[in-house]
Amino acid sequence: MEVTVGHCEQIESIDLNNSDGEETPLHVFEMETLDSDRRRSFCIDQQFDSMDALEILREAVRILRYDNSAFMLILFLLICPLSAISLSNLLLDQSLAKSLSTKLMLVGQSSGLPMKPLIKKLCISLSEMTVSFTFMLPFYITFSLLSKASTVYAVDCTYLRTHFHNSKFFAVIGKIWKRLLWTYLSVCMLIISCIALFLVFVIGICNVFSYLGFPPHMITYPFVVVGLVFVVIFANSIIVCKLSIVISILEDISGRRAILKSSSLIQGQIQVGLLISFGSMIGMAFVEGLYDHRVNTVSYGDGSSRLWEGPLLVFMYSFIVLIDHIMSAVFYFICKSSSSMETSEKEDQALVATMIPSA
Repeated sequence: MEVTVGHCEQIESIDLNNSDGEETPLHVFEMETLDSDRRRSFCIDQQFDSMDALEILREAVRILRYDNSAFMLILFLLICPLSAISLSNLLLDQSLAKSLSTKLMLVGQSSGLPMKPLIKKLCISLSEMTVSFTFMLPFYITFSLLSKASTVYAVDCTYLRTHFHNSKFFAVIGKIWKRLLWTYLSVCMLIISCIALFLVFVIGICNVFSYLGFPPHMITYPFVVVGLVFVVIFANSIIVCKLSIVISILEDISGRRAILKSSSLIQGQIQVGLLISFGSMIGMAFVEGLYDHRVNTVSYGDGSSRLWEGPLLVFMYSFIVLIDHIMSAVFYFICKSSSSMETSEKEDQALVATMIPSA
């Protein structure tokens, strides 16, 4: 898919309506979304397939500036409410999380794993994450999916040099909601499977080393090795899952097919995807830590500063989430462009090979 390049400051307006003033049908919009030659990067001499992580961030800022009213609407109506609930741990049942963490520690201790502070912290974090996700699931499948879908739609409208229209978006979301929800549930199952597989491997390896008579402090080393391998696999899974959500929005595939296509599209772009995800995770973790220290746990004064620090940190966290959504959409176009170019090159090589007469 070849991309026509535009100047960084050049903004063109393209009318997607027909001559009778009617809205473009959904199938026409989807076809333009995937293969339209009118979609262009904002930066001169910059093609989608040649962008690195920093250039994707710059592209996200340009997109945000082009239609900032639409993105700010998405930020305040969809992302901020979810961020406020998530950061405040409003739906986190502490007693249930504590009970689950105690059971995890008992399982680890029975397998011979020494209960060091880091391992205890890991058990507590995993239990809190599990309980919080369970109670937050209705909000994830509404606010989170709507925010991702609207952000991807707005990014695609930006590349088509048009503006976000609520009526068109609601028409599109009505058509894609079923496959988007199915893809999200498939993504959740993949992530849960990765975490469950990690726990099974850890318990199994610890039991083997304990059965062979290794002391508890020696069992920590295979645990660290398995943890490092899991981090690499989990990071790649996160990239695949985020891209599969974008694919289910812009293409007519869902569920396992979207995940498989995502895993094939990121070939050659894994490092860029890792840098994008790593940067977003660091930013969100930093703001989440600040919120926990300055708002959830009052360790100074009378706590009156929470009245303005809380909303400020929620806005900062939400803005990072919005940028991450935009960068994921841009990353999809990069992978799509790179994959199309590779396919075109292979077809050209095959055509040349058929034209060369055999000796």
